[in-house]
Amino acid sequence: MAKQKTASRPAAKTAVRKKWTGLRTAAKASARKTIKSKGRVSTAKKAAKTASKARPKQRVAISHHREEDFKADGLRTYARYRDLGIAAASHGLAQAHVIRLQGPCNPDEVSKLHFHDVEFQMVYVLKGWVKTYMEGEGETLMTEGSAWTQPPRIRHMILDYSDDVELLEVILPAEFKTVELTA
Repeated sequence: MAKQKTASRPAAKTAVRKKWTGLRTAAKASARKTIKSKGRVSTAKKAAKTASKARPKQRVAISHHREEDFKADGLRTYARYRDLGIAAASHGLAQAHVIRLQGPCNPDEVSKLHFHDVEFQMVYVLKGWVKTYMEGEGETLMTEGSAWTQPPRIRHMILDYSDDVELLEVILPAEFKTVELTA
């Protein structure tokens, strides 16, 4: 009988080893599955590349400062705009311009609640200051070096600004609708 017990112990060790080896094999198999799932990510990247190929190829846009490039042909009559060539270079994907608000500020003309039907809008104060109102944020004084985003369709308005204010604005897409609201 003692020999049977001795014989069964090695058999039990072998069974444990097989079980352990089986766990390692399962771990390796799941590791392989993880690698396979990463392959699907590259398929998604390929799909994104294919989608981007549908858009026209963007080109380089270079714009150097020239005073004569500031035009009174933009959205607001109290502002002069310097187009940076982004809309043409990106085939309408985005636009960027430098805006000079003409002083002194006339709140009757300037302070009109409105929103833009855009996907993205960012403003950066290059020079001077501007006081804004944004829905959910209230009044905020933006000074040189301040930047902010305006989520799509957020209601906002300019309340006041310095006579020397210059803003850099980036908007997606280049063409968009502006809706003025009544109080």
